[in-house]
Amino acid sequence: MTRRVLVVRLDSDGDVLLSGPAVRAVAGSGGEVVLWCGPRGRSAAGLLPGVHRILEWRCPWIDPVPAPVQAPEVLAVVASLAALRVAEAVVLTSFHQSPLPTALLLRLAGVGRITGVSVDYPGALLDVRLRPGADPGRDGTGLDEDLPEPQRALAIAAAAGYRLPPGDEGRLAVRPPPSVTHLTGDEPYLVLHPGADAPARSWPEQRCAEAVRVLRAAGHRVLVTGSPAERELTARVAAGHGEDLGGRTDLGQLAGVLAGADVLVAGNTGPAHLAAAVGTPVVSLFAPVVPARRWAPYGVPHVLLGDQGAPCRDSRARHCPVPGHPCLSSVTAGQVLAAVQGLIGAEMAA
Repeated sequence: MTRRVLVVRLDSDGDVLLSGPAVRAVAGSGGEVVLWCGPRGRSAAGLLPGVHRILEWRCPWIDPVPAPVQAPEVLAVVASLAALRVAEAVVLTSFHQSPLPTALLLRLAGVGRITGVSVDYPGALLDVRLRPGADPGRDGTGLDEDLPEPQRALAIAAAAGYRLPPGDEGRLAVRPPPSVTHLTGDEPYLVLHPGADAPARSWPEQRCAEAVRVLRAAGHRVLVTGSPAERELTARVAAGHGEDLGGRTDLGQLAGVLAGADVLVAGNTGPAHLAAAVGTPVVSLFAPVVPARRWAPYGVPHVLLGDQGAPCRDSRARHCPVPGHPCLSSVTAGQVLAAVQGLIGAEMAA
């Protein structure tokens, strides 16, 4: 019987994409990887190489808009986990999350070996425990909390005994995207993605619209992307100067659009990590509510814009706590144009 390993990442699409190298490390062992994710990460889970099966659950201690905890629902997910008969679980979390509630459900489901990062005493819930902030070299159980998220996930997988196979450099990756020339046409283009799941991470709408006009005036085609819920936003931002693709792509098709782009302009949001996964440079409008050293576009050329020392720094706020949203509203369309042209010039020189 094929050995089955559960990899847990119960967050959004961007978080799941950042877990991709760790998933490949586990898959490289030759076993079957089941990815346990939330509904906000389901689309990205389907794009990751190395994933054989997906289990979806809206986790009440991870989801940003949690539903009430209901005993029948919890018991049902424990039963689903038990039915998978996984040999072990690798629980991937960010620095502000605990793996222990998840590990409790895994224990109830009969999972025999569980690995995770916990600052709190895990008792019988973890078999392999990494301790955040401890010296990684002292006894092999510490974890440097300043690691970029993909490296953090790889460190958790390595503690469980899984490392990337030879030749895998640990970059983000997705399965080959579909052809999207019917959406993009054949001429070169940039992509501007104005939305973000957390409003505090969005570049103001008027700045986005101004950037589309300035980029178009400089000779760049600009495609404006967004989810179906963002159609009104993308229409206002495109406003006759850009080409509005709002609501016209699923995540796989968006990967195709980004793969063909010269540059993506976006906030700290899932499409920035999707662009990194397909090798596209990023102009990152990065609000410092979370540290850029952990969450900036990984493994691709990028330019970070935004005041990283703003008062909202490290607040993890979903809505900007500072009037006027100065960390990003201070970024001009001219700065974005200069960043775009710098990245294109660097790519051409390479």
